[in-house]
Amino acid sequence: MIALFNKFRLGLSSIYITLAILATSVSLVSCSKDDELEIQNNFPFEVNVMPVPKEVANGQTVEIRITIQRSGNYSGTQYFLRYFQFDGEGTLRCFDDPAYLPNDLYPLPAAQFRLYYTAASAVSQSFDVWISDSFGNERKVSFQFNSSD
Repeated sequence: MIALFNKFRLGLSSIYITLAILATSVSLVSCSKDDELEIQNNFPFEVNVMPVPKEVANGQTVEIRITIQRSGNYSGTQYFLRYFQFDGEGTLRCFDDPAYLPNDLYPLPAAQFRLYYTAASAVSQSFDVWISDSFGNERKVSFQFNSSD
């Protein structure tokens, strides 16, 4: 009788072990990569620019108001600016910062900001401003000012 009880107890132990292995397997399979919760932190954006004058004189400064419109908000997103001037000569700066150098990357302090372009020649002025974020999204805004001299 004791031998039969020991066999029964041994049989129950193996059933418990099998159930524990089965439960662990099911929980591991249910946590597969396909079922993971995705957290989106890459939000594309648009750039809105207030109207600017069509003409600029040599030495004149034009204010350019820009707003970055985000499709979502991720607090870790950083925005950057670079510009390329291909007609005329001038300087571009943000607030009271020193003048930007063409093709250099500058961090933007906020989603709403003002750029100041100062013409340094009496011919038409053309330049592009590229705004990018820390996830590789980019937007180009082109500016062209006719000479008023």
